[in-house]
Amino acid sequence: MKKGYWKYVVSLLILAIYLMPIYVVVVTSLKPITNLEPRLTLPKEIYWENYVRLFRDTGILKAILNSMMITAGTLILVVVVGGMAAYPIARMKNRAGNIARVIVMGVMMVRGMAMVVGLYSVLSSMHALSTYWGMILVDAAFGLPVAIYMYSNFISSIPDVLDEAAAIDGAGVFGTFWKIIVPQLKPVTVSIVVMQGVSIWNEYGFATYILQKPDMYNVTLVVKQYFGEAVKDLNGAAASAVIAIIPVVIVYLLLQKYFVMGAVDSAVKG
Repeated sequence: MKKGYWKYVVSLLILAIYLMPIYVVVVTSLKPITNLEPRLTLPKEIYWENYVRLFRDTGILKAILNSMMITAGTLILVVVVGGMAAYPIARMKNRAGNIARVIVMGVMMVRGMAMVVGLYSVLSSMHALSTYWGMILVDAAFGLPVAIYMYSNFISSIPDVLDEAAAIDGAGVFGTFWKIIVPQLKPVTVSIVVMQGVSIWNEYGFATYILQKPDMYNVTLVVKQYFGEAVKDLNGAAASAVIAIIPVVIVYLLLQKYFVMGAVDSAVKG
């Protein structure tokens, strides 16, 4: 037997642990609510009614559109503002730069839900409840610290001589950033898009307070509808969860190469 075989055994065990919840959700979504068999048991007959009711009664397609709009808008803000904020922080090699980094890391430690009362009051006064832009601003505010941290680490690894060469050629600060720095940020940008995108797509806490109108619900609020006082339809909730995770899985599979590269680079560089 080859040496190191245990690594493959451990890898398969970890893979099984991670895939088990997905397997249970998919299998549960294909069973009727009256099925009392163990969750791990495959259905004897595939039951599609959970998906039929999902598309017929819950407005899941509108919820997916809402989640896409909120996720896309938030990611644009996080990437653009985060990159522009990280550039001067990464280039400051003095005490001010260190203080800025400490502040960013400190904000990362703040629990967002601890400020939900104040945020709700502000958004209500701005008439931003049940709006795309209100939800986007909140998600972007709590996503920016992580983006700035990752971008600043990555930009710190880019030699300063490139900035100096661009300045000699007559490029200003903005020209240097957009023409020299931004093209090199593809790996870390993909990492931020995947990490922040999944978090925004799965947002529940803030969405519960901000997205109050049913036609503005995101996918997590649609799943929550299956857990009311009168009924707890786990099979219907499983079907809605399956539909909700499909876009995330597709995006990750398309971007996983750059995601791994960017996550590693932003962690070890700087």
